[in-house]
Amino acid sequence: MSKFGELIDVDIPVLLDFFTEWNEQSTAMHPVLRDVAAALGDKAKVIKIDVDKNKELAEALRVKGLPTLIIYKDGEMKWRHSGEQDANTLIGIIQEYI
Repeated sequence: MSKFGELIDVDIPVLLDFFTEWNEQSTAMHPVLRDVAAALGDKAKVIKIDVDKNKELAEALRVKGLPTLIIYKDGEMKWRHSGEQDANTLIGIIQEYI
């Protein structure tokens, strides 16, 4: 969990994608997230977190639906959404926090 604190306590927005390999909506988000990461470059981070391998963290953040997308900046949760999003919408939301 201490590593998680280091991941999110940065001065650029960090988009976390909570997913599983067996969830169709989760895997459908992978190319979208690649596009988001490519469009934002070093202005933001996109981190995928496999819920099956990080159960404790997913429970602590009350991740129920997949995919769950969360934006942190300076260690603080700024935005959260369960379900799919398109790249342009995500880029727009992240840019609000840059």
